Amino acid sequence: MKLQKKHWLTIILLTAAFLRLWNLGSGDVLGDEGLMAFRSIGMLDFDNAEQQTTPLEWLDSSGPIPSWTKLSFHDHPPLVFLIQNFFMKIFGETPFGFRLPSALFGIASVYLIYLIGRRMFDERVGLFAAGFLAITSNHIFISRVGLQESYVIFFILLAVEFFLRAIQSDGEKNFLLVGGAIGLGLLAKYTAFITVPILLTHIFIYERQFLKNKYLWLGALLAALIFSPVIIYNIALYKEVGHFDFQLSYIFGQQPPEWPVAPGKEEIGTIGDRAFNFLPQIFTTNSWVILALFLASLAFIRNSKLLMISLFYLAGLLFFIGPTTRFITMLAPFMMLSIAELREVIYERFYKGNFMEIVSPAIFIFAVVFEVFYGINTQILHYPVGISPWLYSQKTSAVTYAWGYNELDEYLQNKLAGKYPAIVLENRYQFIAKTQDESIASAKSRRQQSYAAAIVYDDNIFNISQLWVLDRLQVYHGWPVLKVEEYQKFLREQGSSFFKKAGFQKIYFVIQAEGMPTKKTVKDTALKLEQGLAISGFRAEVIKNKRGDAAFRIYELSL
Repeated sequence: MKLQKKHWLTIILLTAAFLRLWNLGSGDVLGDEGLMAFRSIGMLDFDNAEQQTTPLEWLDSSGPIPSWTKLSFHDHPPLVFLIQNFFMKIFGETPFGFRLPSALFGIASVYLIYLIGRRMFDERVGLFAAGFLAITSNHIFISRVGLQESYVIFFILLAVEFFLRAIQSDGEKNFLLVGGAIGLGLLAKYTAFITVPILLTHIFIYERQFLKNKYLWLGALLAALIFSPVIIYNIALYKEVGHFDFQLSYIFGQQPPEWPVAPGKEEIGTIGDRAFNFLPQIFTTNSWVILALFLASLAFIRNSKLLMISLFYLAGLLFFIGPTTRFITMLAPFMMLSIAELREVIYERFYKGNFMEIVSPAIFIFAVVFEVFYGINTQILHYPVGISPWLYSQKTSAVTYAWGYNELDEYLQNKLAGKYPAIVLENRYQFIAKTQDESIASAKSRRQQSYAAAIVYDDNIFNISQLWVLDRLQVYHGWPVLKVEEYQKFLREQGSSFFKKAGFQKIYFVIQAEGMPTKKTVKDTALKLEQGLAISGFRAEVIKNKRGDAAFRIYELSL
């Protein structure tokens, strides 16, 4: 029985959901998603970064922190933080909790590219574009991490869909919805601004009659109103310290003394660097089959000027901000549209009555089967098989590689479940102390038990994983969490019995196993501490990763 088109769309969306939701929380928190999720927990613009401090830290000692600091964050607009905060309130402080909205936006983007393909071309192109976006590894990757790009892609596609409605038969009032989508996109991340030149260029060249349309300008006003919290935040920040937020200050060439270095910006490089790295970066973050089809499709783009304009501006954006792994994902929906059009060209021009009737379906069937394997191997399997980049993308799989940090998190959560800290170390920031007090008060109201425990950890632990697994316990819940060096400083200055006299009953020593990611500066202080514990007769509980390799050794000391 031949499947109807609506059934194909259902199959495509179910496939997209499976590839984005299966084992969603299993990968470790290693990259910038940890910086986003950590702050999303309490909508707190603080991530313990010494070289990129925030207004909360600057203004903490000068009295009540101004209300404008709640309107945005020092480096990104607030929408992604808000959404992750909402989801973590439902699903807990877990990778699944903060990654789920990215996955849902990714699935919704598959549906949107179907709608766009149907409007740009026809029903069949829409289905093929959605099908390829559902299975392409590049888009699966960005839908399975807690970064802003999945949100940005969704809002760009939403704006394009409403734009096509506005200039076609569905009515000019859709320009209001275009403005709403752009405004929300900008609240997710500044890179969503690329939608503006894409759509304006199309209007100036092909649809100039709409320049006098009131709904176009009302839509622009709506976008500005939605984005206004970030505008107000930056005006207030400029009045307070003389510069804009981290991203805008970089764009406008400001050099704030609070940010003597710009973490992440050093990867951008010169224009020559960006041009040199552009193709290699695309090659290492996409499968070679999809790239081959996309390059072939570029010779046949003909029916959609908007598609060509979109690819042009997005490529320009990558040259401006640097073709890093996460940014390249913004190309994926438009690449799939181009590939879907290629399939139609082959079908219309070459398919019937010759050998292409056999070859063409075989090529696309192979592409689909291979891409599904490539996506599962790269993004869903804990440890990919084969050789990169031919059978998986090492670049994208490394972002959530299963080293064992999730297992450490699970161990600590189990030990601290149903408890709150009986002892809280003094904090240098009032806003953190307030957060901790609120957490402990909440725990007491739920009749949890007090527990006099401290966690001492090996400072070689990878910094973002440390932030998510360990610093989270301290900043948001008040647990005493110390580096080995800080622990030993207490002993030197306060005496060897300090922790017992202070009332602590338990100390957990967390030592990272060999072969794990480390910070650039590696010290052997923790190993010396471990040797002393072993000599004293203590035995470690070994935390293993999903492959069964030792990731951490935990020593539990009763006082």
